[in-house]
Amino acid sequence: MILIVVKFPVKPEYAEEWPELTREFTESTRAEPGNKFFEWSRSLEDPNEYVLVEGFDDDAAEAHVTSDHFQRAISSEGPMFGALASTPRIISRSIDADGWEEMGEMQVS
Repeated sequence: MILIVVKFPVKPEYAEEWPELTREFTESTRAEPGNKFFEWSRSLEDPNEYVLVEGFDDDAAEAHVTSDHFQRAISSEGPMFGALASTPRIISRSIDADGWEEMGEMQVS
């Protein structure tokens, strides 16, 4: 699986709008074959930072970055670009997993 985590620094005046600005991109990505999850969270330390956690089948990540909706999302003309305070930071790795697993160190019955 390809695991991707991206931190998006958003201009303060767009922080509340970010979920709506990313809605089309999010819905389109979640509908892609090979997408396992595509989840946004808002940082507790910085309310102007959103964190995206993505999972793709190994062979699906390339189709994602070449898709029309991805190209629109990263375009300087796209709805996300103008709302960014600076360049997003990313970690992208191939990992030996197929999705989320239960945490062994903390079992709730």
